[in-house]
Amino acid sequence: MSDAMQELVYTRYVIFLVMLLVYLVHRYLEKRAERKEQDAFGEKMGCEPLPVMKTKWPLGIDVLFTASRHVKEQILLQFFMEIIDSTGLTHEQRILGKVQYNTIEPKNIEAVLSTQFENFGFGKRTENFAPWLGSSIFTQDGAAWKHSRALLRPQLAANREQNFNAIHDTLEDLIHTIKDDTVMDLQQLFYDLTLNTTLFLLFGSTMGYTKAGDRTGEDEDFAKAFQEAQEYISHRGRLGEYYWLANSSKFKRACETTHRFIDRGIKEALKDANNSATEDEEKKCNTFIDALRRKTQDEKTIRDQCVAVLLAGRDTTACSIAWAFRLLVRHPRVLDKLRVEVRYTIGLGKESPCPTRAILKRMSYLDAFIKEVLRLYPVAPVNGRTAIRTTTLPVGGGPSGRSPFLVRKNEVIGYSVYAMHRRKDLYGEDALEFRPERWEDGTLFRSIGWGYLPFNGGPRVCLGQEYALLELGYTIVRLIQCFPNMKLPEDEPVVDMGKEKQNLTLVLAPGDGCRVLMRS
Repeated sequence: MSDAMQELVYTRYVIFLVMLLVYLVHRYLEKRAERKEQDAFGEKMGCEPLPVMKTKWPLGIDVLFTASRHVKEQILLQFFMEIIDSTGLTHEQRILGKVQYNTIEPKNIEAVLSTQFENFGFGKRTENFAPWLGSSIFTQDGAAWKHSRALLRPQLAANREQNFNAIHDTLEDLIHTIKDDTVMDLQQLFYDLTLNTTLFLLFGSTMGYTKAGDRTGEDEDFAKAFQEAQEYISHRGRLGEYYWLANSSKFKRACETTHRFIDRGIKEALKDANNSATEDEEKKCNTFIDALRRKTQDEKTIRDQCVAVLLAGRDTTACSIAWAFRLLVRHPRVLDKLRVEVRYTIGLGKESPCPTRAILKRMSYLDAFIKEVLRLYPVAPVNGRTAIRTTTLPVGGGPSGRSPFLVRKNEVIGYSVYAMHRRKDLYGEDALEFRPERWEDGTLFRSIGWGYLPFNGGPRVCLGQEYALLELGYTIVRLIQCFPNMKLPEDEPVVDMGKEKQNLTLVLAPGDGCRVLMRS
């Protein structure tokens, strides 16, 4: 290389370094000015600092290792509760150089989900969920989310009679598979139940998906892939901004298998709709697919929304039913009381009339029982939002914990409904006990406000909560009718609530199943 050429290369190298240095200095000064402006805003609003979670190793790496171990042991929420007890109801954590605030204060959660709704979005969650859930109601913010909500809301309110019949028919089929006086793990049956009813909601049929043992290879692949995709999404979520580190070929295959199954359902549903084109207009458009097709012809949009609805309809309700029966057989007094209500309201025995909507609404102890199940085991126990702009939240700052605190743009707020629902200052000294009677006179429900959020709150409140409560209540009553003398198996260990194994993905499921001695 000639001297002239070497000099040219050297000059370009120097120019590049100078430009890089100028850029970095500019960014530093820009960030510094922005931070000073944010600090001034916080001071003006009376903000004070939060207590900071203590860590032993640099960058909080010890917390990551401990959390990973608790995930494997299926006791991660116990770890979260310990952090809250030792640090505070609202606190700051610093992991890998990133700041996050965690809270279980109703006022803060109300601000994030409702009164300051426009100040918070999903942040990195959108990119994390995208490979599986695409652009759907669970990944969107702003105008796109509003469009999806407007698209989906009418469909969850429509076809109530057909959907109710689907719950009845599917549950009766599952009841026939339960042998009397045998111990069964009901958890997989509940997943089958809610998957079938949600498939019917989406496609107008269950696509031939049946109970375990009778499925095709494709059905089995789908069930496995659906669970794997959830586990990966959950793991990626715990990595925060570094979610992309968990992007294995196994995760990609799980997403592809799920999408392939949904695409088949869409294709079959649209084919059936075309074959019934001679039906009158009122009888048509009776499934999610029919309605979505009238709003959009984009196949990916339809698929993305279907995967989101399937996630919401299958897993959340199945987990709630599983927790309900785990609690029932571990609390014979509650089971006795609920059995009496079922007997006098509609009758016991397989030949007794099946419950109707009207009958379920009359059952006050059933309502209290369901509220208590969802208090102690909310299906979405942890959640979070990212600040779209710098703002403040009302409580947690300062020595008293009563002052507001500053939340800078792009910082994350995590909140745990699971932990909030177990606060003794909100629910009394027996907050960790299972006692449906606390809800019976309605006083607690009217007064607790944002301290009770089994279905989230604000503009993003769960669209399907009415349907979920219907399926949950119907299943509980019908199984008590058919197996009124169910009980806890003698060899089943009993541990304190909150100490059992818990499988935490996007939802909270029992980690060791739902074993029940089914007895008529």
